[in-house]
Amino acid sequence: MRSKAVWWLERVAADGAPLAVPVHALPFGIGRDDDNELVLIASGVSRNHARLTLDAGRDRLVLTDLGSSHGCFVNQVRIDAPLLLGEGDIVHIGSAEFRIRRADAGRPERLRTEEHTVVSASGGAPSEHLVANEAEFFAFLAGDGLSAALQPIVAADDGRLIAYELLGRGTHPALPASPMHLFGLATRLNRAGELSAALRRHGVAVASSRLRGAMLFANAHPAETFEPDFVPGIAQLVREYPGIELVIEIHETAVIEVARMRQLGARLADIGVRFAYDDFGAGQGRFNELSEAPPHYVKFDMALVNGLAAAGARKQRVVADLVQLVVDLGSIALAEGIEAEADAELCRQMGFRLMQGYLFGKPVPAATL
Repeated sequence: MRSKAVWWLERVAADGAPLAVPVHALPFGIGRDDDNELVLIASGVSRNHARLTLDAGRDRLVLTDLGSSHGCFVNQVRIDAPLLLGEGDIVHIGSAEFRIRRADAGRPERLRTEEHTVVSASGGAPSEHLVANEAEFFAFLAGDGLSAALQPIVAADDGRLIAYELLGRGTHPALPASPMHLFGLATRLNRAGELSAALRRHGVAVASSRLRGAMLFANAHPAETFEPDFVPGIAQLVREYPGIELVIEIHETAVIEVARMRQLGARLADIGVRFAYDDFGAGQGRFNELSEAPPHYVKFDMALVNGLAAAGARKQRVVADLVQLVVDLGSIALAEGIEAEADAELCRQMGFRLMQGYLFGKPVPAATL
């Protein structure tokens, strides 16, 4: 008997549109045969592949593999026994991918629905359009598990503390702590800019009362740099924490549009915020951008300066020339990734005015500074 669906199977169509298959009746068979509640035409799907039932006591769906050749996977792990499912779990049946949704979670009922027969991915490999722990990630964006660390930036000549770099971290038990993995997840959800802004807001709030006059370098993700709400968001931080001296780090991949960078620099100057080019030298040199829209600071990528004292004369000469170019443009050169005193001394001789790296201090939790 069909009724209003409490559970849905969300999927992504070939054109990227989100779709939902209502689970109208339980048990709910899935497979290639016409007598299944969901007839699934996809590679790796058996005639009677899997079944969904209800654990009434816990009001949760249970997925059972019916002896299929290619198996069933939940959150990338193959199941070998009936498994209790939760809202947001990612299920693979052959090459087809679904997210488990409850109607009371709100989102699925706004999606276009499909009935009975679904033609899914034609390739042999399981698709990966959906992301596990999506609900936890959005809770993280709202503040659940956000954390921050600070790493000192010092004067090259005498080691005086000049600034800290703000580094986003995560403590949510269902999500990775590493910012690299968090941004990988955010990119798949098209939320990298939002993650960057959330980490920055949280970090500034925690660090603002602990800086004691030091500047704060805060990262910006390329996905957010030219968005309309980027500068207003920075301005809001300046208003909320008026004593903070903020420097926004613009990744070198985001500075190729010179006219927009000039405009961005002017808008940041209007609210009293300076900016730096980050990871300089990691990719292209971006020499044109340096001269057309010079930043206040240029952070040389650690790949250029870490181990520089032991590098050949040619690399040392290249780095020295780049530092001189930065100085000639009126910017301040900052060396990242300094771990050895020999590298620090050579960087001083080359004209670097600021340094950052384990030699001067590792990142520490902002709340303990």
